[in-house]
Amino acid sequence: MKAFSDFAAVILFFIVYAATQDMVAATVAAVAIGILQAAYTYYKQRRLEPMQWLSLILVVGFGGLTILLGDARFIMLKTTALTWTMAVLMLAMQLRGKNGLRLLLQKELSLPDEAWQRLGYAWIAFFAFSGALNLFVAYPFTPERQAAWANFKVFGYLPISIAFSVAQAVYIFKHLPKEKE
Repeated sequence: MKAFSDFAAVILFFIVYAATQDMVAATVAAVAIGILQAAYTYYKQRRLEPMQWLSLILVVGFGGLTILLGDARFIMLKTTALTWTMAVLMLAMQLRGKNGLRLLLQKELSLPDEAWQRLGYAWIAFFAFSGALNLFVAYPFTPERQAAWANFKVFGYLPISIAFSVAQAVYIFKHLPKEKE
């Protein structure tokens, strides 16, 4: 259910855009659901994770600029800003000897140090690639690119993200400690 919730804003964005062909209207829907998701999570858990804060700030910031200025470039750049910010933060942590994934997931997962390192670098590479791919699809940010970009968000970026996550789950499963019988 959480996976669906994470992609709900993207799916709603696409549905509104497909129905209206209006990037600003779609952005209003995405910003609204992003705020509602954050409020609900905060209400239930009394906190937001750092990634949730970053995502909320970027969707409200870039979405707000799109809405206020009527310029779709801002919402089209949000994905790149989010993924590249994550890549830079994770790389900075890795270089300082800390693993961001381990810090986030160590309560749920027990993995060898080498597995955490590889996972960390894999996610850094994925975030860097995702940001670049988003720019490639969105550029030159013309009205003609908006439909292609909106379709990519659902039929390109979403499946790529899911496939990468499944690959990471398989890798993690291989490195989980074996239970003794």
